[in-house]
Amino acid sequence: MVRLPLTPAEVERGQRLGALLRRARGERSMLETALRARVSPETLRKIESGRVATPAFPTIAAIADVLGLSLDAVWAEISRPERAGRPAAGHDVHERLTS
Repeated sequence: MVRLPLTPAEVERGQRLGALLRRARGERSMLETALRARVSPETLRKIESGRVATPAFPTIAAIADVLGLSLDAVWAEISRPERAGRPAAGHDVHERLTS
């Protein structure tokens, strides 16, 4: 099976997803978060670094659940244009996504 190259929009969305998960993870260790989500630490690292721009839905659902993020909020955050996707100064991303 041949996998088509990702579009620039898919790559950018993957980078925003990774940044979002890193911010939401905060001080929690990558290992602890990955194990609680039942994914490998390497998979979480690749998603957070943007190397896996289109992770499987169940993987994102499991990580979001561990981090206390709703999937609707995750989608809304990563679908915004780049400059709007950044948290406002003084606002905690987890607070914004769970409120």
